[in-house]
Amino acid sequence: MLLCFSMSIHAQIDTEKKLKIVPAEESKNDTAPNVPLLPSKPQDNNVTDLALPELSNNLNLPEKQFSMFPQEEFRNPGELYVKRISKNIEDLKLSPEEIEQRNGSTTDVYFGDFKSSAAFVNVIYRDHGYTDGDVIQVLVNDDIVHARVYLSGAFKGFKLNLLPGFNKIDFLALNQGESGPNTAEFKVIDDKGMVVSHNQWNLATGVKATVIVVKE
Repeated sequence: MLLCFSMSIHAQIDTEKKLKIVPAEESKNDTAPNVPLLPSKPQDNNVTDLALPELSNNLNLPEKQFSMFPQEEFRNPGELYVKRISKNIEDLKLSPEEIEQRNGSTTDVYFGDFKSSAAFVNVIYRDHGYTDGDVIQVLVNDDIVHARVYLSGAFKGFKLNLLPGFNKIDFLALNQGESGPNTAEFKVIDDKGMVVSHNQWNLATGVKATVIVVKE
């Protein structure tokens, strides 16, 4: 028992003599430079290196402001509506005859009946206003004589052999042209060159003017 304890002490002392602690050496390469960290600069998004185009002094810029209304100065749109409203008020002040003259009659027009002993008459008509494409249909005693007649500035027409009694002549407005209403002048001339009837009409589309020649 003593022998074992003595051997254990001797081995421990001998082991401590053999162990030699070598201190660690500080490496020069492992030392990082002590440089303070600085915040990065914000990126400048403004491009200053590019050459910007220069505005030419020779550009022909419009001197007047744009207007949807030709040959008019630029105005407040409200003024245009005021003018339209004023025009409508003026229309309300017109007499029924004046309104009919402007817009055309919306009811059939009767120019009367005329007696004649002639064997025939010439019925002629023309556009007495601006030639704008007025078209009519001509009927005699409710029969279509000319289905479509374009009214020009010159007289045109047809010869009508009169029947005993009533000879009804109707002029039916098929349109109102570009400016409206359907405007025309007509004459009924007998075989001796005498004017039996002469008048004018202003008709809306679908309205007719009538004259009657009674052969005695």
